[in-house]
Parts: sequence; C-alpha cells; structure tokens
Amino acid sequence: MRDNRPAYWRQRQALEALGGARKAAEASLITPARRAARPDRFFTVHLGFTAPDLASARELAVGYAEALSLLRPELALGASALSPAESWWQAERLFCGAAGPDGERCADVAGHPGFHHAPGPGGLGWGDGD
Repeated sequence: MRDNRPAYWRQRQALEALGGARKAAEASLITPARRAARPDRFFTVHLGFTAPDLASARELAVGYAEALSLLRPELALGASALSPAESWWQAERLFCGAAGPDGERCADVAGHPGFHHAPGPGGLGWGDGD
C-alpha cells in the first residue's frame, strides 16, 4: 500500500466526488436486468402406468390427461400423447386438435367421428358431421 492509505481509497474518493457516501449507501445496488426475460418453454411430463392392451391404455391416458387438465387448466391438453414405455419415440396423439374457424382446437379424442368441438361446455362445433 502506497502512502499508507486504505485499500479502497479510490472508491471512497469517487463516492465523495459524486455526492457523498451517504447517498450511495441509500441507493440500491441491484439493478433491473438489461436483457428481456426468456419466453416460456414447452415441457413434457411422462406418467407411467400399466394396461392390458393399447386400447385400454389409450382410454386410461385420455382419462388421466382430462383429469389433470381439470386440476391444472394451464396444461396443454391437445399436446397429450401415448407411447409404450420402451419406445417413447412412437408416441400417438390422444386428442384430435383440428383447427377451428375461430382459432380454437378440437378437444375430442383422436379419430372421433362427426363434428369437431371446442373445449368447454357449449364449445363451438364445426366440420362435417354425421
């Protein structure tokens, strides 16, 4: 240390020159982020269960997805898929997801007959029906 000064003498001199150490002590040292926050990303949860065959597994998976969407409305019900545990890359969609005239998506099970229906009670129906 030269001239027997404290280690942070330059910082103290700068604070005194800018208006005193008292104002600097009152000011927040944490500033807002300079860059924008990252947008939300899409994540997938995998639930394992047993079923005797693919048809009953599909029914169970649809029931699980609908029940979870009631508990957590922010879940993307139309993105639900079913696959065997050992071959996750062979996933098949559980819900139709056809685009409607007002931008909504069909909430019926995949391969359903008749009209498409928007989610919720009294949802809009569209398409070629029986």
